[in-house]
Amino acid sequence: MPESRQVVVYSRKGCHLCEVVKESLSKLARRGGFAWREVDVDSDNELRRQFSDEVPVVFIDGHKAFKYRMDEREFLRKLAS
Repeated sequence: MPESRQVVVYSRKGCHLCEVVKESLSKLARRGGFAWREVDVDSDNELRRQFSDEVPVVFIDGHKAFKYRMDEREFLRKLAS
């Protein structure tokens, strides 16, 4: 997997599903192959409107890959494609 893959998780504070997804991303990132960052949807009015209560949302290289839950095997498969 190329190191340049960019993963973004849109989340908010107090969101249990967001915490689960971020823990998975942290664990998987230790293997290498991608960098990830978190964006708090409540930090921007437009993001809050766009995502509302539909968090977490995971994007891989700008493409929506997961919403609410993320399967680790499926994430790695999508990352490799």
